[in-house]
Amino acid sequence: MARTNTVPHSIRRAAFYIILCIVAGIYIFPVVVVILTALRSNADLYSRGLFALPEKLHWINFVNSWKRGSMSIYLKNSLLVACIKVPLYLLIATLGAFALTKMNFRYEKVALVVILLGMMLPIHVALIPLTIVLSKTRLLDTYQGLILPYLGFTVPFGIFLARGYFKTIPKELDDAARIDGCRDFARYWKIVLPLATPIIATMVIIDFLDTWNELLMALLFIRSNIRRTIPIGLLAYRDRYYADYTLMAAGILISTVPVTTIYLVFQRYFVSGLAAGALKG
Repeated sequence: MARTNTVPHSIRRAAFYIILCIVAGIYIFPVVVVILTALRSNADLYSRGLFALPEKLHWINFVNSWKRGSMSIYLKNSLLVACIKVPLYLLIATLGAFALTKMNFRYEKVALVVILLGMMLPIHVALIPLTIVLSKTRLLDTYQGLILPYLGFTVPFGIFLARGYFKTIPKELDDAARIDGCRDFARYWKIVLPLATPIIATMVIIDFLDTWNELLMALLFIRSNIRRTIPIGLLAYRDRYYADYTLMAAGILISTVPVTTIYLVFQRYFVSGLAAGALKG
């Protein structure tokens, strides 16, 4: 006789939710530590340890981080870079995906292979050549010198995602537009993009987050303090002999506001867009 499942459904369901709560707690715990650290004084932090509750709430840390820590400058620089780079990334990636899915040309497969190879190139192998090229073209320590490498390393993945989603758009719509005399760019702008809102929202979230948090290239290509982005600016709270962890924690929380806002605006499209782009890619 086949053995029946003797574990009641309610017990299995309770165990499942307990596991989910434990996993959620593991992810939430560092966030709680950062919030509590941002509300403490340095004396309280160093005397009572990292995991103690604040004796007194120091909201002034956020003001000091904004003014003394130059967070206003770093936030402005990161917003400038992200607000230029993300739209350019969307335009180039979606145009490339449209060409690969809706336009027939001889070397389509070759172009796709080249794009996929671009996804496989590790960023580290290109840092020294990029630094030399940017130095010779006088783009080192400029916003342009940061945005162009960002585009080079992220556009292939964007084309891969968008191409997967564009393939789910019915071919009949494209054929009908051709019969009506719609040109290629008009088909891209008026038909494909309005139907691709989920994948575009997904690409905005992923790319904004990657651009906002990128440290390595920003650290190498940006030299002057006035052009530093958020990740480099947060390093300024620590030097060889001292680290102001309370102001750093306050700066981290301030830096999460734009990213959280972008996610809340586009999150309802995120899962569907990512799944469609990945499965069909």
